Amino acid sequence: MSGWARPLLLLLAGGCGLALLGYAVYFDRQRRNAPDFKQKLRQKRRKEREKAKEHDAELCEMKNIGRVQEFFLQEVQLGEHWLSRGEHKKSVEHLTNAISVCSQPHQLLQLLHNTLPPQVFEMLMQRVPYTKQKQCKGLGDSGVIEELREREQLQAALNEQDCVEDEKE
Repeated sequence: MSGWARPLLLLLAGGCGLALLGYAVYFDRQRRNAPDFKQKLRQKRRKEREKAKEHDAELCEMKNIGRVQEFFLQEVQLGEHWLSRGEHKKSVEHLTNAISVCSQPHQLLQLLHNTLPPQVFEMLMQRVPYTKQKQCKGLGDSGVIEELREREQLQAALNEQDCVEDEKE
């Protein structure tokens, strides 16, 4: 009985996999052939673009100091919230927004370096220049270049700090 059970199980697993693949292809074809598929897709993309524009406009209109502080605290809290739930991408998005409006981003980044998991902090460091670029579009390229230089200097300082800590151990 054991001589033919293994091939039978493999054949059954292959058949189930093939049926699942067939269903996926069928469902995708039905979805794409629906008369309102393209319209719904365009509406969805339009809503996403409008939401992104509103968020960018909100970042650019940070002139009131009280509003900036409120936004900063809100973004830090949202970043912590999503981090506690394991949603690293959402957490990094909110923390980069907080960094972009922070008056002392270097100190905040050092604090985050000490408190965040290493992979999350690396995601954060990769995203910071792009957030600053979006925020500084109206200010010209000089602001972006300065921020990139600051990021490089900060990264070098953090690497040096890590080396010193490793030597102490």
